Amino acid sequence: MKSEFSESNFVRISFINWALTLPLLILFAWPYYYAARALGLDQSFRYIGAFMFAMPFLLTIIHGHVTMALGSIHRYRYYDWLEEKPYSFGLFFHPALIKTRFRIVFLIVSLLFLPFGYALGL
Repeated sequence: MKSEFSESNFVRISFINWALTLPLLILFAWPYYYAARALGLDQSFRYIGAFMFAMPFLLTIIHGHVTMALGSIHRYRYYDWLEEKPYSFGLFFHPALIKTRFRIVFLIVSLLFLPFGYALGL
């Protein structure tokens, strides 16, 4: 019988998370992009802001997927495994990504781009 903490299960969770990344990023980024376009922000700032706006939501969904797959008590095992694989599965993983404070700050900074970008004429 396979354990839910086996490497093959962690690889499966990682592949699912990577497969969800682009669709979720697009899903959460488009409202910000169109709001920034309506305000007349430069296209580069629209993309940067949309990316920063979408990331907290994306990370929350992916963190929830890991929690559902392993349970809230054991999800640290998956994140420890990602840290052990920095050049493969854990390529873009940093422990700050799972912190709620980091995600909220990222969201607030993206929202501050809108009025400051509009005021500065960016």
